[in-house]
Amino acid sequence: MIKNYFKIAWRNLVKNLVFTTANILGLTLAFAIALLLTITVLFELSYDQFHENKESVYQVYYNVQTPKGSELSTANPVPFAPALKDEVPGIKHITRALSENVLVSFGENDYNLDAEFVDTDYFSIFSFPTLIGDSAKPMPDQNSVAITEEVSKKLFGTINGLGKIIRLQIGKEEKPFTVSGILKNIPNNSSINFEIAIPFTTHWDYKEYVDAWDSRNHPVYVQLEEGVTTSQFEKSTVDFTLLHNEEQINNMKRDGAQPDVNGNYAQLKLLPSTDMHFANFNAETLQVKRTFPYLVLGIAFLIIFIACANFVNMNIALGEKRLKEIGMRKTLGAVKGQLFGQFWLESLLVFAIAIVLALILANVLIDPFKTLFNTQATFSNMMTPTILAGCFFGVLLVTLITGGYPALLLSKLNTLKALKGKWELGKNGVRNALIVVQFVIAIVLITGTLVFQGQLEFMRSKNLGFNKEQVVSIPLNGKKDSYRVVELLRNELSGNRNILSVTGSDNNLGRGKDGSMSISKFGFEHKGRVVQSNVLNVDYDYAKTLDLQLLQGRMFSKEYSADSLSMVINEAMVKELNEEDNPLATRIYFDEDSVAYNVIGVLKNYNHQDISRSIEPLTLFLDDNFDLYYAYVKVAPADMANSFDAIKDAWQKVEPNAEFLGSFLDENIDRTFRREKTMATIITAGSVLGIVLSCIGLFAMSLLVVAQRTKEIGVRKVIGASTSSITILLTKDFLKLVGLAFLIGAPIAWFALDKWLQEYAFRVPLSIWFFIGAGMLAALIALLTVGARTMKAAAANPVKSLRTE
Repeated sequence: MIKNYFKIAWRNLVKNLVFTTANILGLTLAFAIALLLTITVLFELSYDQFHENKESVYQVYYNVQTPKGSELSTANPVPFAPALKDEVPGIKHITRALSENVLVSFGENDYNLDAEFVDTDYFSIFSFPTLIGDSAKPMPDQNSVAITEEVSKKLFGTINGLGKIIRLQIGKEEKPFTVSGILKNIPNNSSINFEIAIPFTTHWDYKEYVDAWDSRNHPVYVQLEEGVTTSQFEKSTVDFTLLHNEEQINNMKRDGAQPDVNGNYAQLKLLPSTDMHFANFNAETLQVKRTFPYLVLGIAFLIIFIACANFVNMNIALGEKRLKEIGMRKTLGAVKGQLFGQFWLESLLVFAIAIVLALILANVLIDPFKTLFNTQATFSNMMTPTILAGCFFGVLLVTLITGGYPALLLSKLNTLKALKGKWELGKNGVRNALIVVQFVIAIVLITGTLVFQGQLEFMRSKNLGFNKEQVVSIPLNGKKDSYRVVELLRNELSGNRNILSVTGSDNNLGRGKDGSMSISKFGFEHKGRVVQSNVLNVDYDYAKTLDLQLLQGRMFSKEYSADSLSMVINEAMVKELNEEDNPLATRIYFDEDSVAYNVIGVLKNYNHQDISRSIEPLTLFLDDNFDLYYAYVKVAPADMANSFDAIKDAWQKVEPNAEFLGSFLDENIDRTFRREKTMATIITAGSVLGIVLSCIGLFAMSLLVVAQRTKEIGVRKVIGASTSSITILLTKDFLKLVGLAFLIGAPIAWFALDKWLQEYAFRVPLSIWFFIGAGMLAALIALLTVGARTMKAAAANPVKSLRTE
């Protein structure tokens, strides 16, 4: 019996090859893409899950009340961690961690590595396994470091670099360190990434700030004792916060800050380590959003839904051709269960073939998929018993429902009506509902694509207030003094007429090739209240090189020897200082014993931070006591490629042992919205696939409608109906469904996209044309898909349409 079922199922699939191919193609594409999207989701959600102590490990942050509202900060002073461990109970381990690039030398070679300055407890808190060395203390003393196996191969040509002596550029000094631990390479799904771990107490700023509570520059991580909850710990830190932040809190009260719901002006809080990858500290309250993985997972489900809806509709359409077969089977004694089993088996065969082909296709596409969507996901992310079991039962459930519904409809047909070829599904609510839902999904995805691409283009083309097309940013990652390097670059490039100016600063614009993107802030009192500002230390010609607009005063100049005690501020800082009337008369004292700093110039606001943030106060200094970390070179618009090569050649003369990591600022800016680009790419791909699958479904339904109304078409043709009128008659019902889908989908898309755009301080207007464009595109696609088939039916010879059985 089973063997006969398989034979009949195979023959029917081969007999209806067009339907079978369409079904298999649609399901294969849907399952393959859904599988790739799912491993991306699993990879994203696996961030920081590999740490053994993840349930008790937290990042410390402060929620501070200011006159402008609540502010969050993860930066802490150097004495904070030791004091917290000594004064607050419940801490098992605590560590400071400061991420910076460090120049490492071995032999004649120099390497710029991602470094993490950490305390001894760091490797007790986090599970970064040691391959060679003491796993409990991979850095046993202050003169030792731990490196990853990849760095060991790069430096020494072997994994086992234990005991080797390397030289590190610590501030302006080069110091020897012994490699005492070789770590496994940091996993791709880690929020914390480094290539070398260095004792925190060896950092060049450590001694200067070891007792300073007013300078904050690093995050702190804690592991709580067993049984200690976060709420208990946070409550126990209230007195600690009041003691060590008394002056700051008093200043906040004086300036008009309001306490939080618990009556506190500063509250220490804990962020679970498993939430670090998804945390956003830019808002007034901590936001932990897994929007990206859930959005991707949602698109995967929607794609599968569209494919399964197509399968249902296409099987119903195919059932129209098998009515007499069903009637004959019932006449010969077949019962509902047998018919159901036969039709369901055919569906199972299609699903089985599609799943096998989908696995093959996903394996073929995995590498280009990873490149296109900028992910490190692999199939290993699915290789856990729980996930595999979930996938198996998920596929089984989808197969049962999707294949079972058409089989149930076919098996319940009345014998007499089946023999007469009558199947009254013209008012099938389920069928129409599936079409509407398909196009709701398509319209939402198309609108999302248009808005995402619009926001990306808006961010790319927005005037950021500086010249991003003609300026090259170069990380100063060599051994020489940074000011000396900038001056040498000026000299080397001075004879090139396409090089317009050279300068430097201690922060980058955008995200450079070295992966850096940082800000510096400081606070001081001015006219009886606390003022905060972003800080930038620059070299001469900074505004000239970046084409910054000077509104008042002047920039730093070599003609004025006192400029080291001067400041240039932006418009936002003028407002922060409340000196709008005459900002150039402003004198700032950073503490009681300091000399006065004079404001000598006011710059027009420019986006010195991520474009998603509003423009904050900025203060520029010219102080050679602080290093520069980036050089900027402005080139002429003509022959920019050769100018870039000239800059590279000059760099190799100035810093022959340091890697050249120069890039144009527009590239740097583009890297800052890498996540948005990935989301836009995924939504665009989902839209295209959703449209393709929806077209397959519409094609199947047009076949069904034409088959049901063949004689009606013949009669209308005989009494004089034109081909165009019949085509309109047959397609208008589908267009009504698309119109209904638009009325449902447009508000859903508007709500979701408006909420997403609120995260950006600068955003594209949510124009009605995005939605109209999506609706018109969906209608056009439906019209072309259905119209092709209906026009063919309308143009057919009416004699053939009116033939009887």
